[in-house]
Amino acid sequence: MSELKRTPLFDVYKEYGGKTIDFGGWELPVQFSSIKEEHEAVRERAGLFDVSHMGEFEVKGPGSLEFLQRTMTNDVSKLVDGKAQYTAMCYENGGTVDDLLVYKRADQDYLLVVNASNIDKDFEWLQSQLFGDVEFTNVSELTAQLAIQGPLAEQVLQKLTSTPLQEIGFFGFKDSVVVAGKKALVSRTGYTGEDGFEIYCLPEDASELWKAILTNGSEEGVLPCGLGARDTLRFEANLALYGQELSKDISPLEAGIGFAVKLQKEANFIGKEALLKQKEQGLSRKLVGIEMIDKGIPRHGYEVFNGDQQIGFVTTGTQSPTLKKNIGLALVDSSFTELETEVEVQIRAKRLKAKVVSTPFYKRPKK
Repeated sequence: MSELKRTPLFDVYKEYGGKTIDFGGWELPVQFSSIKEEHEAVRERAGLFDVSHMGEFEVKGPGSLEFLQRTMTNDVSKLVDGKAQYTAMCYENGGTVDDLLVYKRADQDYLLVVNASNIDKDFEWLQSQLFGDVEFTNVSELTAQLAIQGPLAEQVLQKLTSTPLQEIGFFGFKDSVVVAGKKALVSRTGYTGEDGFEIYCLPEDASELWKAILTNGSEEGVLPCGLGARDTLRFEANLALYGQELSKDISPLEAGIGFAVKLQKEANFIGKEALLKQKEQGLSRKLVGIEMIDKGIPRHGYEVFNGDQQIGFVTTGTQSPTLKKNIGLALVDSSFTELETEVEVQIRAKRLKAKVVSTPFYKRPKK
């Protein structure tokens, strides 16, 4: 068995009671106190996550924009300095290589942030597509990442920096921000459905930043959070997870992230023809929200039926800590996607009733 990879914060987990699991080849904390408690902290106050397992690639040089336009589904030409963009990369058949963020630092200088389990695959795939004058580097091992998320995230982080954080808008970022005496790239992004920041720093600075945020946020009730709460939070906010809502067999259009696919952009990106065809012919299956009517929890991979016909499968499901309901996301045949449509989920030996509901399940209150 190959050894699990660890982030620069691994030794700090124990001090905070972290329970670790194998997550895509990484030894990461699933929880520190309890998933429910950490989930509530993020929804009501703020929580701190170690997301240093995520991958970072730099794309630099005169051919950068052209290369990214060819490999990304979103329109990278619309990015201005200091802004990030959510996008996907597709295979020729429209299946998803990964979903990711593109940060534009300056002309000819971009940072890509990819999913941890896809680092090697994404790097090889992008490298195989390289053309033009582009310098493409994997800087994942030189980068640590923390995420502070929740309604009080700005208040807590502001104590540690003189940079006015209110100036960083949604999906905006500032480079070389000094946080608790350490230089970092700070972006107003996250994966929880709440306001918050992601902090990219040097691996050797991560532990000090982690401790400084938790110490200075103790008054506000900031908790260290694990992967369990990260998953329930992103799921309630209907944020896709690669390997569940997205995969090489599920296109961005089927997964409901069509907003990140710009079919009208001039650049002929990889997978564009397949996605155009899907759009023109109408999608044969779509991602929907389901809520259990009968008692049971829909889990990843459970089959969804209408009568005797299997019409799809659950991609993610759980008991929602915020809504206190058993809900799921399911990829189903398009003829069963109308709201209130009754379906059945195969849970162990039984088929239990559920209905199609609107998503996201949770939207943060407007300020």
